[in-house]
Amino acid sequence: MDKEIVDVLVIGAGPSGCVSSAYLKKNGINVKVVEKTKFPRLVVGESLIPRVMDHFDEAGLFPALDKMGFEKKLGARFMRGNEVCIFDFSNKFGEGWDWTWQVPRADFDNTLAQEIIKKGVDLEFETEVIGIEFNGTDSITTVKNKDGKTKEIHAKFVIDSSGYGRVLPRLLDLEKPSKLSPHSAIFAHVEDINREEGEEGTLISFDIIETEVWLWVIPFSNGNTSVGIVGPTEYIDRLSENGDAAEALRKAISLSDYYVKRFGDVEFLFEPRHLKDYSCSVKKLFGDGFALTGNASEFLDPVFSSGMAFATEGGMTAAKLAIRQLNGEKVDWQTEFADYILYGVNVFTTYVKEWYTGNLQELFFHQPENPDVKRKICAVLAGYVWNKKNTFVRIHDTAVVNLANFIKTEKEKA
Repeated sequence: MDKEIVDVLVIGAGPSGCVSSAYLKKNGINVKVVEKTKFPRLVVGESLIPRVMDHFDEAGLFPALDKMGFEKKLGARFMRGNEVCIFDFSNKFGEGWDWTWQVPRADFDNTLAQEIIKKGVDLEFETEVIGIEFNGTDSITTVKNKDGKTKEIHAKFVIDSSGYGRVLPRLLDLEKPSKLSPHSAIFAHVEDINREEGEEGTLISFDIIETEVWLWVIPFSNGNTSVGIVGPTEYIDRLSENGDAAEALRKAISLSDYYVKRFGDVEFLFEPRHLKDYSCSVKKLFGDGFALTGNASEFLDPVFSSGMAFATEGGMTAAKLAIRQLNGEKVDWQTEFADYILYGVNVFTTYVKEWYTGNLQELFFHQPENPDVKRKICAVLAGYVWNKKNTFVRIHDTAVVNLANFIKTEKEKA
């Protein structure tokens, strides 16, 4: 069997894998990336948040992405009937990027992958991991290419950025159920022939159908728009008696008084994708010789577009720690990786949970707005969930609930 020897093996060429491998290559590390699929490929997760821009910039990937002319995302709009709440990333608590992108992921991910190849990263498409063995921090990974040929890749460290493929969690029995209640999504792209001019046509929006059910609208710069419905799995399953994803999404669009005219009669550009019970978790984020990043570890919910931010945060953090370990330094992976990543995950988990209880929606739509509260929540939505100077980060588990209860009490008194 053929054999390759590298310093670091990265599994997956999505945003996390590209950020980590680009940073490793930039710092002189012999890195190899294996990707099961062929790019470009369709994947969900088209709305980014500003925190990811720090990672693309630090990895040297920002210029290539910026040239693509993706739709700029300056904030987000949440709607509930006649109520509207708009967050502007330039008006948030603390430092950080004021904008990001809304992207068709097939184009976005392919741009990242081609850019790391240009930078000298060895990337193999259509190469699947079928086995792995560890001896301390050293590993032997067996991969199979599209022709069925297998080989071994010997590495001193492995970063699993395999996304929903969840390679190491499957192979090492690390998977565990999510603490979040079961939710599902159905989405597709449409040619946005009824798009209005100006901000209305390009603004990313979340239209609340019911407390736990919402429609996403993500316009792209190419004239297409991503439309998706999210809700409890039982609700999503009831949208079509025979499980027809197109019928279900069409019915979901009809439930939106605001968007039915824009999207009610347009054709889907591909058969709508059904993502069932998408939330997932793992028993641990690292082990001797490996780290898990992005959806290979934790995925919460698409409501605040946090998925890619955690993916690139994990990819960048793992790459930096791996370099230190390769240089002979003793790294505290529990404190510097697992505890760090999970702090941010726990903050966002609170916001996801309180979104679905309705408490966060109380804060979003309360009038008159509290500018200070809104700026602090905006910083969370922008992905700056490690800034403990922000009270809505530091005491996230009580801040939202206590304020929501106060608002409800005042309403009852009125």
